[in-house]
Amino acid sequence: MEKLAETRAFEGRQNIVLDGFDPISSGGFTQIPNALLNDKLLSFAAKAVYSKLLSYAWSNNRVFPGEDTMAEDLGTSQPTVSRALGELEGDGWLEIVRRGQGKTNVYILKHTVSPKY
Repeated sequence: MEKLAETRAFEGRQNIVLDGFDPISSGGFTQIPNALLNDKLLSFAAKAVYSKLLSYAWSNNRVFPGEDTMAEDLGTSQPTVSRALGELEGDGWLEIVRRGQGKTNVYILKHTVSPKY
């Protein structure tokens, strides 16, 4: 039986892409890099949003969260999620591909991040 996420109809709608992650560790928990967790320059919100994106991706392979959905799931506001996404993108943990008005963004989570210094 084919997974819904692997059907041709959904391939173009993928908005989270895992880059360099081990598929064996993808079930039942969310694992985040210690470098991200221990980065004192990243806010708590950025760490939580990154974790939530991983959780979405690993539980469904391909998901379509909007900022409002992420905010509701994390118990915070949409502007907080938006700021956190910008922070993650600015620090190289995340690439955001904007697909246009009315469409969800594609989130490419980066496993290998170049040091800022």
